Amino acid sequence: MYIVILAGGSGTRFWPLSRKKTPKQLMSVFGGKSMLQRTVERVLPLKPKRILVVTNTLQAAETRRQLDYLRGVRIEVVEEPLGRNTAPAICLAATIIARYEPEGVMAVLPADHYIRDEDEFAATLLRGAEVARNGYLVTLGIAPDRPETGYGYLEAETELRGSGPYPVKRFIEKPDRQRALEFLAAGTFFWNSGMFLWRADVILDQIAALMPALARAFAGLTFSPDIWEPADLIPQIEAVYTMVDGQSIDYGVMERAANVMMLPAAFGWSDVGSWGAIPDVLDPDGTGNVVIDTETVVIDSHGCVVRGDKLTALVGVTDLVVVDTPDALLVCARERAQEVKQVTEELERRKLGRLL
Repeated sequence: MYIVILAGGSGTRFWPLSRKKTPKQLMSVFGGKSMLQRTVERVLPLKPKRILVVTNTLQAAETRRQLDYLRGVRIEVVEEPLGRNTAPAICLAATIIARYEPEGVMAVLPADHYIRDEDEFAATLLRGAEVARNGYLVTLGIAPDRPETGYGYLEAETELRGSGPYPVKRFIEKPDRQRALEFLAAGTFFWNSGMFLWRADVILDQIAALMPALARAFAGLTFSPDIWEPADLIPQIEAVYTMVDGQSIDYGVMERAANVMMLPAAFGWSDVGSWGAIPDVLDPDGTGNVVIDTETVVIDSHGCVVRGDKLTALVGVTDLVVVDTPDALLVCARERAQEVKQVTEELERRKLGRLL
């Protein structure tokens, strides 16, 4: 199995800790190792043939630095010159793998997800790889436990199929609360985790059929004898990325392909989409707050998320996010943490790039 880790996101909802050069996946959001490092270590028990980390040019140096301690592990950092969403990144990785092993199974994983049960995660990937070897596009679905409106959903054909995998009937964009309640009650809808498994040749064939312009752009890549030297491809990749449009693999392929199967995943997943999601993955301390790498004084306060570089005192407050960095301070209601992205948009408008 090959592992492809998508690590080029901006993580704007984790501002001010997350910045363009050091986004969410390169930060120690939970304390300790970064999310990228945790993602790579999580797949090592699978003994992957190669790990390809696809990132952008701005973040490539820090990505390599963070993975340098994993000596002896076959890791390739593949640089994208421009952000073009997931379809070009996946097409690029699949093209490299197919040049070496066309029928090689690749697992595609975001770099910034939280997994509670790593043994179950590994077992699920192995099971999914077996399905993918038979020519299917496999997506991992998460059984919803609440009417979440921040995730995309998929509907699966679960009748008479035991524990799966299940054929996918359709993909659904983020619903409103009423639709999310209906999905939860139906029992046949799952959160779209953004994790996939397929053979390199199968996904390339599907891209050729459904996204022909993208397929043509990458078909002309020529490789040196050392396929596993992505730096040799940089000039060609730069030329290709000026020609391709940004598109997600979900919209470009998965929503239109006929051979999509969903494997239920139950390993304690969260995409940790904002500071407000931290209490879903980290237990509160004795004061009822989640405190990360920060000394605190807490008086009659609970439900808060606190991360900072200096002592932080909370007095008589509830359900706040407080994130302190040397040059910026965020204070917001936990229920509105998704709106932190608007802060970065305002900083862009004010031309305060030094804070982004």
